[in-house]
Amino acid sequence: MIERYTNPEMGRIWTLQHEFEVMLDVEIAACDAMAELGQIPKEAAVNIREKAQFNLERVKEIEKVTNHDIIAFLTNVAEYVGEDSKYIHKGLTSSDVKDTALGIMMKKSADIILDDLRKFREVLMRRAAEHKHTVCIGRTHGIHAEPMTLGLKFALWSAEVDRDIERVEHARKMVAVGKLSGAVGTYSNIDPRIEEIVCKKLGIEAVKLATQVIQRDRHAEYMTTLAIVASSFEKFATEIRNLQRTDIREAEEYFTPGQKGSSAMPHKRNPITCERVSGMARLVRGNAIAAMEDITLWHERDISHSSVERVILPDSTINVDYCIKKFTNIIDKLLVYPEAMMDNLNKTGGLIYSQRIMLAIVSKGVLREDAYKWVQRNAMKRWMAGEDFRTNVEKDEDIAKYLSKAEIDECFDYKYFLRHVDMIMARFGL
Repeated sequence: MIERYTNPEMGRIWTLQHEFEVMLDVEIAACDAMAELGQIPKEAAVNIREKAQFNLERVKEIEKVTNHDIIAFLTNVAEYVGEDSKYIHKGLTSSDVKDTALGIMMKKSADIILDDLRKFREVLMRRAAEHKHTVCIGRTHGIHAEPMTLGLKFALWSAEVDRDIERVEHARKMVAVGKLSGAVGTYSNIDPRIEEIVCKKLGIEAVKLATQVIQRDRHAEYMTTLAIVASSFEKFATEIRNLQRTDIREAEEYFTPGQKGSSAMPHKRNPITCERVSGMARLVRGNAIAAMEDITLWHERDISHSSVERVILPDSTINVDYCIKKFTNIIDKLLVYPEAMMDNLNKTGGLIYSQRIMLAIVSKGVLREDAYKWVQRNAMKRWMAGEDFRTNVEKDEDIAKYLSKAEIDECFDYKYFLRHVDMIMARFGL
């Protein structure tokens, strides 16, 4: 099921095979740069580019002896290259190659997530346009407030997705970096120009300064950004879950032919996919905490972060990619019930028009505190005793001094509350 909604390329980014492929690109680019600057023979760089490769199983076999993945990788590459392998990794430390490769991998994962978000926004805007004037009750604190439209809800989400896109774009910039500056970042055994040439060739930026490793506040920003994105989608999913509740049922996940909702109760239609999105968002937020823990390293240079990142980076990027694609499908096929929305709108017997009645009284010169008290006492009779709100408002002696029956009737019109919908939606190009 996950494969159906996840870009296979996202999973491939984090495979060990791909990681070594990117590290090999870094090593080859470094040799090319050294040859360009006359620091190694050009023939050697050509030979390295032509022959350099690795076999993952062989790397694993060597690592059993070396207990060091980068050395095992370089040893295997040398087996293919031969004598010229002496120029590979010249002046570099393991994190030069690994962190630079990681920057490329994170950049690729961010590109996929950005593409996901933009496609989701397209679906969201289509549904927003479709339901631009689909009237529903707006809720505050879970309680009926005043009328709005379903299109406004979708547009609200679209604005949040736009902010998520901006966040991911910025985080992508923060992590799309590399370093080739040696053991403690002083370029002690490598020309600083090599770093500049390699990073430019690989499409990333060279950091201004690094130690043994690129500092992990960058990675933490990416992870916390993913956590915000996941939380946005949990928010959206939670709203659908609430709208699908039996006592509301204004919208629900598409229920496919042959689908079963419960092993015990044949009538069930559950928001299972939205629940899955909600649950998976918790994982991403937890991973973000681990990423922030990674910021602190001994003397700004150790590898305690490495074991954590091997889990949280693939886990979170694949998770977010999956959730966005899943929820895009939910919104694309979301079942909407306008009749139920209108029934719910009228469920409180007109209480949702209380503010308009109060303001109509105030417009006659009455103190707001008095108008509030008069309307509220009639509203409470509806809440607590089920009495008809509109009838009681019309019979209220204080209100009757200022509002005629026709003026009261005019207050009970939901269209008044929606008169600016077109203006709001125009901000979204709808």
